[in-house]
Amino acid sequence: MTAPPTRSHAALWWTATAIVAVVLFVIANSDAVYNATSPTWLDFHVLLRKTYSVVAFALLGFLAARASQASGLRTSPLTIGWWIAVFSLVIEIAQAMTPPPEGLGWNTVDILCGWLGGWLGAHAARAVGPTFMVGPRK
Repeated sequence: MTAPPTRSHAALWWTATAIVAVVLFVIANSDAVYNATSPTWLDFHVLLRKTYSVVAFALLGFLAARASQASGLRTSPLTIGWWIAVFSLVIEIAQAMTPPPEGLGWNTVDILCGWLGGWLGAHAARAVGPTFMVGPRK
């Protein structure tokens, strides 16, 4: 029988989730990062950026799923996907306040990338299983 998760264990996961979310928010709203990761001389630079976002959102989804598990919350990958999609929507709102506007079509694609990344990250957290822990083991 395994011991129930401790509050400090859950707090570590939620803290990691929050830190990564803040870092991703700052990066997503940085022109310097945008220009560095979007070489316009590549024909597929938009696809490259969307792939980066799915991977970044998958990391956040993984952390959120682990935090939920450590807290004893029963969440599905679908739910984690929606959490991350809402986070992506917040990023899109912040980006809409700075020119140039991207357009609703691309905003929608970005939010879907958030959902997909969150969903994939939650599945990865399930695949790793409950033995993957952060912090000291007892």
